[in-house]
Amino acid sequence: MLRVGSSAACVACRSLVSNYMGVKFRIPLQKLHPLSRAIHHRYSGNNNPHRTPHRTAARYFTSMSRLPMRPVKPPPGSGGHRHQQQRNFWVARLAARLLRLRYILLGTAVGGGYTAKKTYEEWKDMLPDFSEYNWVIPDFVWELSENIDLDKLAKALPEMEEIAKLLPDFEKIGENFTFLKGLLSSGVSLGSEVKGVSGLHLLENSGDPALKATDSSTGAAHDVSDKQYKKSSDKEKIDQLQEELLRTQLKYQRMLERLEKENKELRKVVLQKDDKGIHQRKVKKSLIDLYSEVLDILSDYDSNYNTQDHLPRVVVVGDQSAGKTSVLEMIAQARIFPRGSGEMMTRSPVKVTLSEGPHHVAMFKDSGREFDLTKDEDLAALRHEIELRMRKSVKEGQTVSSETISLSVKGPGIQRMVLVDLPGVISTVTTGMASDTKETIFSMSKAYMLNPNAIILCIQDGSVDAERSIVTDLVSQMDPQGRRTIFVLTKVDLAEKNLASPSRIQQIVEGRLFPMKALGYFAVVTGKGGTGESIDAIKDYEEDFFQNSRLLRDGMLKAHQVTTKNLSLAVSDCFWKMVRESVEQQADVFKASRFNLETEWKNNYPRLRELDRNELFEKAKNEILDEVISLSQVTPQLWESILQKKLWERVSTHVIENIYLPAAQTMDSGTFNTTVDIKLKQWTDKQLPHKALEVAWETLQEEFARFMAEYKGKDQDDIFDKLKEAVKDESIKRHKWNERAMDSLRVIQHNALEDRSITDKPQWDAAIQFMEETLQSRLKDNESVIKDMVGPDWKERWLTWVNRTPEQHIRNETKKELDRLLKLHDDHTAYLASDEVTTVRKNLEGRGVEVDPVLIKDTWHQLYRRHFLQKALTHCNLCKRGFYYYQRHFVDSELECNDVVLFWRIQRMLVITANTLRQQLTNTEVRRLEKNVKEVLDDFGEDSEKKAQLITGRRVQLAEDLKKVREIQEKLESFIEALHKEK
Repeated sequence: MLRVGSSAACVACRSLVSNYMGVKFRIPLQKLHPLSRAIHHRYSGNNNPHRTPHRTAARYFTSMSRLPMRPVKPPPGSGGHRHQQQRNFWVARLAARLLRLRYILLGTAVGGGYTAKKTYEEWKDMLPDFSEYNWVIPDFVWELSENIDLDKLAKALPEMEEIAKLLPDFEKIGENFTFLKGLLSSGVSLGSEVKGVSGLHLLENSGDPALKATDSSTGAAHDVSDKQYKKSSDKEKIDQLQEELLRTQLKYQRMLERLEKENKELRKVVLQKDDKGIHQRKVKKSLIDLYSEVLDILSDYDSNYNTQDHLPRVVVVGDQSAGKTSVLEMIAQARIFPRGSGEMMTRSPVKVTLSEGPHHVAMFKDSGREFDLTKDEDLAALRHEIELRMRKSVKEGQTVSSETISLSVKGPGIQRMVLVDLPGVISTVTTGMASDTKETIFSMSKAYMLNPNAIILCIQDGSVDAERSIVTDLVSQMDPQGRRTIFVLTKVDLAEKNLASPSRIQQIVEGRLFPMKALGYFAVVTGKGGTGESIDAIKDYEEDFFQNSRLLRDGMLKAHQVTTKNLSLAVSDCFWKMVRESVEQQADVFKASRFNLETEWKNNYPRLRELDRNELFEKAKNEILDEVISLSQVTPQLWESILQKKLWERVSTHVIENIYLPAAQTMDSGTFNTTVDIKLKQWTDKQLPHKALEVAWETLQEEFARFMAEYKGKDQDDIFDKLKEAVKDESIKRHKWNERAMDSLRVIQHNALEDRSITDKPQWDAAIQFMEETLQSRLKDNESVIKDMVGPDWKERWLTWVNRTPEQHIRNETKKELDRLLKLHDDHTAYLASDEVTTVRKNLEGRGVEVDPVLIKDTWHQLYRRHFLQKALTHCNLCKRGFYYYQRHFVDSELECNDVVLFWRIQRMLVITANTLRQQLTNTEVRRLEKNVKEVLDDFGEDSEKKAQLITGRRVQLAEDLKKVREIQEKLESFIEALHKEK
């Protein structure tokens, strides 16, 4: 580097040493520096009439070159003292000359070193900054670099002549710029053809390296004479200048692409080695991943942006079908989004985190599956998954959703940033869309763009008229000064082909056509429009288009304003600049918010732990499972008592009305038993097992609810009430009784009802008591019905001042007439004959009461039922001493107690059924219910919306906010620490 940087000093020194030592270097005279040529002319005897500024140095070098190599011997005959004086004189002169030579050499070395340093700095500025990738390079690379033999490395590098061949002809470019400068200073108008040559970079940190190199070479060649350019016309020189610039740009572009490709492959190898465990001790999350996690937490914390979330994002907005998705895919280097022919495909915001990695893969935030973006089947699966998630997020009756889908894409050479793709802005709601779709998209876009640190990537379709754009007005409202907006013109190939005036494209990319301002303007081409085009094919098509486009050739577009590659570099630089400027301020905001929330908690809930919704759910889950386990602690006696009582309540009406009364009213012992056996068999085959299982299931539900209520009473915190009720209802809904138990239960019940042998007196007495209680209960119900039919008696009428209604009066008169008939015929059958109905009706008409025959029969049914139950109770009392006759099988005995045997059979069936159901409950159904409860709790635990509905209250919300704010602050602090380390 010193040889290249201090060429003038080195050539001068080499000339001096060559002549002094007798060594000849083969350096052409015309390639020597002016200082070297002056020294050469002075030394060779060619006098320079102009007396160059280096005359003094040349004289010293020439005089020094005349000095002999060895001291001259004294002539014979001279004195030794004089010879010693002469020797001392020559030594002094030689020492003086050598001292002067030392200072000259020292000054030359200093000047050469300064020149070398300046050249090194210029070359260093032209190279990209790879400091942000230090985290990827393993430690062993740095350890190896300390042991590298620099001499061997220098020999392995290519010669400077080979490197010089790759560089452009800076002198030629400098001469062209000097000529252009002369034309401008002389007032020559160059027209619109050269306006793009000296244009400023509109976006910071996004300039083209070729233009930077060209500018630096221009400054170095401003002193070249303008005389040689006057031989040709101005127009030819302008064309020559433009062609030279394009050639230089293309040469640098090819060099840059080659270097980037090599760097990409090297980085891929390094990252793959790091991924295999070589560098495991320093494996950490990348900077962009840390930042993306913060944004994900913020999105979960408040999807409506009600908090002071001002962290930077790249918000991609544009008209529908303007090419937003295609631009995103070019930046991500993969066709990852679902595509449609003109219809709305982006139905919800998609947050894409782009970062560098060894493999080109994509992954959702809430999924562990990696999609290999180099495989077509994985790409298709990824697009299908994104489409499914979008449709799932859209609620019924809506077209778009505000729920964000979080996706990360990694790959070699991908620029690090976070982009949010929003649904395209529409001007008209079409058939099939919700009526508020347009307003919803507008409000969603505004919510993202209102963030003062959001970078707005405004996408405009270049193939349509600019006047049809909607998004530019929206963007200009959100960012009127254009301080955070980047404008992208897509489909430039179609625009160049269709527009009659190409200067219109120039007006767009210069910001003179739309009523909006922007940091920078870019023009891109995202393919030919085919859905099957690959990213590589689109890149090649884009590069070929701009290389051959007269928009770039004529200076209407600048090299740094075209291609999605330059766009991604510019957006990434702008994104990280915005992040560095705002992230610490945002961390302070969340720190203050955390202090406020902690203060509120201490004042309102001083003795409670800060449990968020998930922690509260786990606590409630354990309580509910404990309550289910408590069901197994119910004693068998209690289960059987409850089951027997509930089963009799369910079947008693059927037993009395359909079995006992029809059989008992036959007034014949043989007929009674036959009727009872037939009806019991029918009942057992069809209804009884179903009724028993229903009773058992209801009993289990009631006991479960009772235990839940008892625990709720013990726990004063009512925060779990909704959750427990929902779990109970859902578990019961899912529980299905084991149907296979019905067949065995039917057999058991049938055998119990077939048995008629009462073995001892206590069983007989228990059956009589059961019968008496049942008949008394029915008689009481019957008396209540009759009272409602006939109305209050005379005592109630006098005491309560209530009279009978006309219908009750008729019923009462009919009752009196029928009571006389029952007194006359105590053994009357259950049904009235037709002549008896006619007799009763005529008797009532004789007293002036008009009555309908149906009313007479209805009243008779209730009166006869009361009469029969009273007689049955009397008979039951007589049967208390009838066990002896039953046991001896006295057929001729007048005391027949077949009804007591029937109730004993029913009672025994209830006991056996209750015991069977209890065993099934405790052995099977309680465990199955516990399993259902666990499944319900697991399902609720995975459903965040369900938990938010069932666990509510200010205490819960405050704990949730406090946890999220703490997590956000911690993530931000980790990110800021990593950001400072990267600097």
